[in-house]
Amino acid sequence: MGTIVGIPLYLALSSLSRPFHLLAILVLTGLAIWISQKAEVLFQKKDSPRIVIDEIIGLQYTLALAAPTLLHVISGFLLFRFFDIVKVFPARTAQDRLPGGYGVVADDVVAGIYGAALLRLLTGLWG
Repeated sequence: MGTIVGIPLYLALSSLSRPFHLLAILVLTGLAIWISQKAEVLFQKKDSPRIVIDEIIGLQYTLALAAPTLLHVISGFLLFRFFDIVKVFPARTAQDRLPGGYGVVADDVVAGIYGAALLRLLTGLWG
């Protein structure tokens, strides 16, 4: 469960202004794609479970607009894990059809976006 490593990264990035926080996520996404591509070659397996940087990045998408509170972070973590496991469309398609590091990271970005949308909805309800 490498996703949990994404929490300290989120807390560090959340201290940045919103534009720089979002820019950092985009830059880290590019880095994750590159690293995932190299890791697939190294491990000789598509989306090896030893590659966790994709999950770390996916969590950043879920938490990108969230307040850095315990409730938001735990809720975001659980929502991201749910969507990462369930692979709601188009996550599975992206993972299967995109080449190399793009496929490794894309399904987690999709899960992160779904998690962010639901987290925003829930935070609107509970304040």
